[in-house]
Amino acid sequence: MIEAWIDGVGMIGPGCVGWPAGRRVLAGECAPDTTPFTLPASDWLPPAERRRTGLSVRLALAAGREACEHAGRNPASLPAIFTSSTADGDNQHAICEILASDDRALSPTRFHNSVHNAPAGYWGVASGATEPSTSLCAFDGSFGAGLIEALTWIATERRPVLLVAYDAPYPPPLLTVRPMTGLLGVALVLAPSRGARTIAHVAWDGTTTQTDGGAGTTTALDAQFSGVPTAWSLPLLAALARQAAKPVAIRHLDGRALMLDVSPCP
Repeated sequence: MIEAWIDGVGMIGPGCVGWPAGRRVLAGECAPDTTPFTLPASDWLPPAERRRTGLSVRLALAAGREACEHAGRNPASLPAIFTSSTADGDNQHAICEILASDDRALSPTRFHNSVHNAPAGYWGVASGATEPSTSLCAFDGSFGAGLIEALTWIATERRPVLLVAYDAPYPPPLLTVRPMTGLLGVALVLAPSRGARTIAHVAWDGTTTQTDGGAGTTTALDAQFSGVPTAWSLPLLAALARQAAKPVAIRHLDGRALMLDVSPCP
């Protein structure tokens, strides 16, 4: 049995700009905000780097920063795990256009933003973190893969860790082969023991179960994020929002789900 304590949460996307807003929606206290969603470049970065960041980097930084602030943790002190099924789709689209043109000169900025660990690099620049980072991709099961990695870190290293999951849609024509209906960034600070800011306890015995592919929640955000793989985190976030002690199924791969026991720590 692997146990971890959740000390902080970050959440950023349409209708849930920040965990306080997302928590209220997931708890059924209010409807999602319908104000048009925009995510500016992070003021955490120096101006030169700020201009180079795409939407996926901004999502990852915003969610991770909020989770660290919620947990009262110095971001520079935390190892970090970044997980996404897509990464920077806008940049990948631009690279494809360049390579399909007569002028195939590709800028270094385009190239370095195309690698999957670009958000981890920008995180280090923004936060000053020099701790280890891991960047993962497991198609639709990327949040589950990141959670397994974070729980394994807790079990083996016995140190707090930051988990950041993020997804943003590709532009056409890539969107036709990888449909995604929205964007979402989620982050958790997990620790090996309970602290002053702990909000929940999570336990996983390594088992998975067959799932029907449903979202596993009944919130106003389900339909909004139905095509976003990072939203497979919503059952866990809903349990945190509702302060409910319950088993939680996190959809993963091949029709399976990770079975977690979640209990609040008031």
